[in-house]
Amino acid sequence: MTVAEELSASLEDYLEAIHHIASEKGASKAKDIALRLKVRSSSVTGALHALAKRGLANYAPYDLITLTPEGEKLALDVIHRHEALRDFFITVLSVDKTEADDAACKMEHSVSPEIIERIVQFVKFVQTCPLGGAEWIEGKGFFCEHKDSEGGCPLYKEEKQDSSKEQ
Repeated sequence: MTVAEELSASLEDYLEAIHHIASEKGASKAKDIALRLKVRSSSVTGALHALAKRGLANYAPYDLITLTPEGEKLALDVIHRHEALRDFFITVLSVDKTEADDAACKMEHSVSPEIIERIVQFVKFVQTCPLGGAEWIEGKGFFCEHKDSEGGCPLYKEEKQDSSKEQ
């Protein structure tokens, strides 16, 4: 088992928090981590000991907290998973940002790298669609494999024409 496989969702959240706080403030303190994660100081201390024991964080009581190169790598991986899921929820499912962030935070720990990369590619497809992005069409969804010679979707064009006739 690798270090990443041994990490709990909670410890991954601590890595993510340490990285974000250090990026925002230049350094991480236990108090800032507790506030960000809405946990008690004693919980932060326990998590920091666990991360330090695994070689993922540099920690000494009352000192600034930093991530080791391996801890930084894992934090960036967690952040990548979070952002991929959040972007999918916002861009593809039209979920509001707060709800998308909350859901991404819960799911980021259990989705495989292969699925994350497929989600990333799908979001890129939706964002670079020749139609200027995706629009939900009831009963048809977002995806159409029937592009016409202009690179557009005939179902999308038909739906748009029908909508304009009704108005």
